[in-house]
Amino acid sequence: MASDVKLEKTKNRLGDMVKSFKKYYIPFVVTVVLLVASVVLSILTPGKIQSLTDTMYNAIATGLFEGAETVVVPMNEVLTIVITLICFIVGSFICAAISGFVLNTIIQHYSRDIRKNILKKVNVLPLNYFDTKQIGDILSVVTNDVDTLSTSLQNSISMLIEAAVTLVGVIIAMFISCWQMAIAVLCSLPLMLAVLLVTFKFATPYFNKTQKVLGEVNAVVEENFSGQIVVKAFNAEDRKISEFKEENEILGKFLYGSQVLGGIIEPAMSLISYLTYAAILIVGGLLVAKGTINPGAITGFLVYVSIFQKPLAELGQIGSTMQLGIAACNRVFTFLSEEELPDESYKPAQLDTDHIVGNVEFQDVCFGYDPSKLTIKHFSQKIQPGMKVAIIGPTGAGKTTLVNLLMRFYETTSGDILIDGKSIHDMQPSELRKVFGMILQETWVINGTLRENIVYNLQNVSEERLNQILEETNLKHFVETLPEGIDTVIQKESALSAGQKQLVTIARAMAENAPMLILDEATSNVDTRTEILIQNAMDSLTKGRTSFVIAHRLSTIKNADLIIAMKDGNVVETGNHDSLMKLNGLYAELYNSQFNK
Repeated sequence: MASDVKLEKTKNRLGDMVKSFKKYYIPFVVTVVLLVASVVLSILTPGKIQSLTDTMYNAIATGLFEGAETVVVPMNEVLTIVITLICFIVGSFICAAISGFVLNTIIQHYSRDIRKNILKKVNVLPLNYFDTKQIGDILSVVTNDVDTLSTSLQNSISMLIEAAVTLVGVIIAMFISCWQMAIAVLCSLPLMLAVLLVTFKFATPYFNKTQKVLGEVNAVVEENFSGQIVVKAFNAEDRKISEFKEENEILGKFLYGSQVLGGIIEPAMSLISYLTYAAILIVGGLLVAKGTINPGAITGFLVYVSIFQKPLAELGQIGSTMQLGIAACNRVFTFLSEEELPDESYKPAQLDTDHIVGNVEFQDVCFGYDPSKLTIKHFSQKIQPGMKVAIIGPTGAGKTTLVNLLMRFYETTSGDILIDGKSIHDMQPSELRKVFGMILQETWVINGTLRENIVYNLQNVSEERLNQILEETNLKHFVETLPEGIDTVIQKESALSAGQKQLVTIARAMAENAPMLILDEATSNVDTRTEILIQNAMDSLTKGRTSFVIAHRLSTIKNADLIIAMKDGNVVETGNHDSLMKLNGLYAELYNSQFNK
């Protein structure tokens, strides 16, 4: 039952691939026509070789029979055959070369299209997809699987078409030439097919598993590279090497198995080929002795057998390549068929983004990553325009989850959130996110200039405004030390410290100048002195704007208009600093633990 489901899934993925190839149907047909022409010309070649052999044999035999001192060779006839033979060979080569060039061009463009589609897909997948998948495995789809699919299509399509046309054409040609020897050749066909079918049956699971394990190995490598500091800090090199060796050995086992099984085909085919040659020589010799055929027929037939055996021997390689390609196709088009965020482009604009008031209301909001286990439970709160709202609580209380719901990075399980009286579920995500500037705890910079990192997706940010932002974020001195100033190219992994990366993300939010703000631990990676400077900038930035601040350093939110204290997904206290300190509850406990006299 499981195998039937897997087979059906494979058929669906292959169907998806054929549909996605639609724009290349016409050049593909041109490729097939040229390839068929090349094969037909190559099949006609043995006939001319046979004619040439018979012409020379007849001339020599006639001369010997008549006792002539010299043999008269009809050079005009021989020259005509040779020229025709050369034309067939050259024509076959030209057709094959052009078809190969066109096919390679098609496949490369198709691979480019797939990568573009994958990139588009990444941008429309819900965030919970990335919560359940390893980044290294996703990267393996984009790199290894697309490359494997491309190589498989490039090699197997031309070989498969060539093999099919060659087999049909050469069988017809052999029966026209000599049906007795043709039957002798066909007797070898069941043996060859048996070898191929048995090999493929045992090799298929290895090829499927190879692509899956390769993704897992890439995930391990990506994890180790991105976490090198942690690995070294905890002296975990030996453990990580051991984990990689374990995964790599599994990959090696499947690679070895698939290659061994694939390698059996060629020697088995060679053995059957030698037996076939022997059969041809025996049958052909008997027919020549009887006078049924000329010796030229045997010469031509040996070429026919060589042409006949070639595609059958290549079927092993074609099969191996196709198996890898099918496994890669499964992974690529399974990724492309993942459930996307719903298309909300039809929704009309709900907000006047130039005149945002800043009212925010949470109405009985519930949410759980697993719907049966709620992280946020029945949260309701009205936030007035211009309020600075601080959300505090122990780790795992649901603080970041709350702002993720506000931005619709995740959808509420139940309840609603209103902005200026409009439900966020009636808005397009792009409209909603235009009204919020975000500074996240996880810093993110791109490989590019410092200017590109700050401006990012914005247009027409003036130099005066940029200089002001650099001053407010304490980046001015750092920029002055760079060789190209703000236009210096930044390598994201090494050029900036963690604190500088955080300053860049803060500068990016300042440049956006959105009407409302979300700050998730915006100063967690900076020193105390820089924190004071940034806090002043933040106070200036949040002034007059509805803002949500998630903070563990409670000194940064003492001046908040509203403090929401959360624990285990529940709001346990709300109020300002003074009122919550008087309650002597969770907020007071957390505050006193940081400022214990």
